[in-house]
Amino acid sequence: MSTMLIDSHVNLHHEKFDADRSEVIAAARAAGVGVMITICDRIENVPHVLAIAERDPDIYATIGAHPHYAKDHLWLTPERLIQDAKQNRAKVVGIGETGLDLHYGFSALDDQERVFRAHIEAARTLDLPLIVHTRAADDRTGDILEEEHAKGAFPLLMHCYTSGADLARRAVALGGYISFSGIMTFKNAADVRAIAAETPLDRVILETDCPYLAPVPFRGRRCEPAMVAEVYRFFCAERGIDTEEGAAIVADNVHRLFRAIPRAA
Repeated sequence: MSTMLIDSHVNLHHEKFDADRSEVIAAARAAGVGVMITICDRIENVPHVLAIAERDPDIYATIGAHPHYAKDHLWLTPERLIQDAKQNRAKVVGIGETGLDLHYGFSALDDQERVFRAHIEAARTLDLPLIVHTRAADDRTGDILEEEHAKGAFPLLMHCYTSGADLARRAVALGGYISFSGIMTFKNAADVRAIAAETPLDRVILETDCPYLAPVPFRGRRCEPAMVAEVYRFFCAERGIDTEEGAAIVADNVHRLFRAIPRAA
């Protein structure tokens, strides 16, 4: 394949990669993965996330706090996120992941909303994509995104999408992009496949969310960035397009959203 693949959401700082991180990255390169965006889940992990990105010219990073950990980040302000991003401008290409997760409820909804809005303000100020995690919170997530968008636009990515069709449409109406993972390949994920089938191609982005959610035929194994090739193959087959064409479409979408990532020569 001449078009390099992009994995828009990896968690390379995860402890599951501690023993062989370099080998995992090399395997991704061998599988045709050109660019990876490694995602921050807690502010205390910013140095580790950035160190991984700084060792590789084609790995970029985000800064943020996952909604699971909102209760531990009530002190987090837009100014802190902005400061951290500006200090690492060459590598930080997004804000998040952030959002709402009422499935597990590890943090109270009020705490999640407070931290979510801090991320939104930072993304708006910096004009960097907001990476949104949402689960079992479709209506509230959509309401917050629309309320905040009315105050001023910001780039938007709904990551590892498993929510309903209505929220997907609301996000697209705000100029947002929808990212699909290996969940599409799961037998019980017909609802996700249906949304992937109707999302406009110019708003689709693909990812692994590794080390989680290994796609079929790798279910049960640690997910790795190299496996994003299977996510591309599956999505393109579902949409009836050639994998090369699909990879080029996704690359265009990634570069349109993540404008801080330079295109390869």
